[in-house]
Amino acid sequence: MTRKTTSEPVVAPAAVPEHPAPAGRPPAMGDVARLAGVSHQTVSRVLNDHPHVRAETRDRVLSAIQQLGYRRNTVARALVTRRTGAIGVVTEDSPLYGPTMTLIALENAARGQGMYVSVATVTRWDVATVRASLEHYLDQGVDGVVVIASHDEAVRAVRSFPARVPVVMIGPAELDGDVPTVAVNQYAGARLATRHLLDLGHTDVLHVSGPSVWLDARSRARGWHDTMLQAGLHPRDPVPGDWTASTGFRIGKELLERDRAGADRLPTAVFAANDQLALGLLHAFAESGVRVPHDVSVVGYDDVEGAAHFFPPLTTVRPDFVELGRRCLDQLVAAMAGEPAEPVLVRASLTVRASSGRPRT
Repeated sequence: MTRKTTSEPVVAPAAVPEHPAPAGRPPAMGDVARLAGVSHQTVSRVLNDHPHVRAETRDRVLSAIQQLGYRRNTVARALVTRRTGAIGVVTEDSPLYGPTMTLIALENAARGQGMYVSVATVTRWDVATVRASLEHYLDQGVDGVVVIASHDEAVRAVRSFPARVPVVMIGPAELDGDVPTVAVNQYAGARLATRHLLDLGHTDVLHVSGPSVWLDARSRARGWHDTMLQAGLHPRDPVPGDWTASTGFRIGKELLERDRAGADRLPTAVFAANDQLALGLLHAFAESGVRVPHDVSVVGYDDVEGAAHFFPPLTTVRPDFVELGRRCLDQLVAAMAGEPAEPVLVRASLTVRASSGRPRT
């Protein structure tokens, strides 16, 4: 079976100077067509990666594009397609690992589909701030917006805004179907961490939690608690924390002080809500001569860059951020096409390293 091809009208190449575009304006598609000796339609086919263009013709057009420094007129294209190829992203002005990796994964996924990302950061999640960010993107004519947020206030702010373009939220597991959502399965990830410690023989697994206003923190705490109960154990109350190593260090010191005072025995294992809290715990234990994992095991969450080089190397839960970015973009593209979207949960896996071991005897 032979493949049918579309023949391109051949135009005799014009004698052109090295830079044939008239001075004072950028090169246009017509300039590319004249230099390559093809029609305007053929240049358009090459730019849109049409399959029915001969290889030698495609090479000639691409060479002309490179020689002229031609760039596609995105404004004109948007007028025709009613698509800008741009998506807006609203995220927190924060160095936290999860939101940062999510943004990188989303940008890579968008670039892979020929789209580009415009980013706006917010210092606080309130209705006025989020509304201003979304209004800005509507003024810019983006095709859709992604909000990276696991905070209760972020969810309330987005749901109160009557957006005129599709909006997808990364973070919440489900929003009753009114806003498409994509999230890491934080609950399942926490169960992996807790189950790992129980399988090693620990029965006293303490949880150091993240901020209660964060959806991720609550899901991780619930996963730990349910796993302990299902094992027939009655866990201690979780110790409230935030996402910082300094708080982990303080909590570690407090646990040691209570143990030495006879007020509360040091647990044999700690599941920290993120790797920074775990790092602080490791620091506090090392400074006080407590051996990890011989005296106490420590497990974190996120698998941040460098977690394999903590001392000792940290056992931790690793979210699939690449999959998160890809599935989010799929949700947004589907919403742009008017297709219904189901909530998406992305898996997390456990990376076992030297910070977890069997309990002391």
